[in-house]
Amino acid sequence: MTTAPLTRKDGRAVDELRPVTMTRHWLDHAEGSVLVTFGRTRVLCAASFTEGVPRWRKGSGEGWVTAEYAMLPRAGSERSGRESVRGKVGGRTHEISRLIGRSLRGIIDVSALGENTIALDCDVLQADGGTRTAAITGAYVALADAVAWGTERGLIKARSGRPVLSDSLSAISVGIVDGVPCLDLPYEEDVRAETDMNVVQTGDGRFIEVQGTAEHAPFDRSELGALLDLAASGNAQLSVLQRRALAGPSGEPFTVSSSESSTGPDVPEPH
Repeated sequence: MTTAPLTRKDGRAVDELRPVTMTRHWLDHAEGSVLVTFGRTRVLCAASFTEGVPRWRKGSGEGWVTAEYAMLPRAGSERSGRESVRGKVGGRTHEISRLIGRSLRGIIDVSALGENTIALDCDVLQADGGTRTAAITGAYVALADAVAWGTERGLIKARSGRPVLSDSLSAISVGIVDGVPCLDLPYEEDVRAETDMNVVQTGDGRFIEVQGTAEHAPFDRSELGALLDLAASGNAQLSVLQRRALAGPSGEPFTVSSSESSTGPDVPEPH
């Protein structure tokens, strides 16, 4: 690890997020939806409240939260065929779908859902690095709106005074680029990073999942600590932005941006 300054192509400091926006109610029909952008990465997250649970969960009295992740054919620099047409979901797609669902289940009381399912669909409209972390960050906002929708209709009932959502949830990428720990890697940094890591955290800073790989060179304990510190800072900023988004008006498109200075009011967790 080096302490020499790194000149990033987009002009950001090493500890600076890309510009982030969140637009709630982007879709008319979904119980929760948000279009989230991290720089040039754009992900649409939709939450659907559906009756019933997977067969293996029937009779448990508890609900389920699941997620599906996909990329539009032209999300990247070249067109990629639709996996549905090929008839097989790729390993990366399956892995990311499971990561999103697993992360969301870490902050929701599924017993409050009854035998109902909330499905999150996370579709990458444009990819420039950090698609899975953007998907997790947006999926939480969509999930919170779906929980509020179900609560208002008496379909979701908090148990024993516990909140349905125990905390917020966000994720961010970090990595070591040219020997320097950096926050929120775009594609051009991600492909040449010596170390690449995705960090999922709750709003109060607890870790849900940490995925880290030494792509080109091993990393040591001090570098790991530096990366986790960067991730914690980035996720704290995303948590503030999520609260601002959820504190906005319901039922109509509403956008918040990291470029705005106001932190806005805290939003109470749905019950």
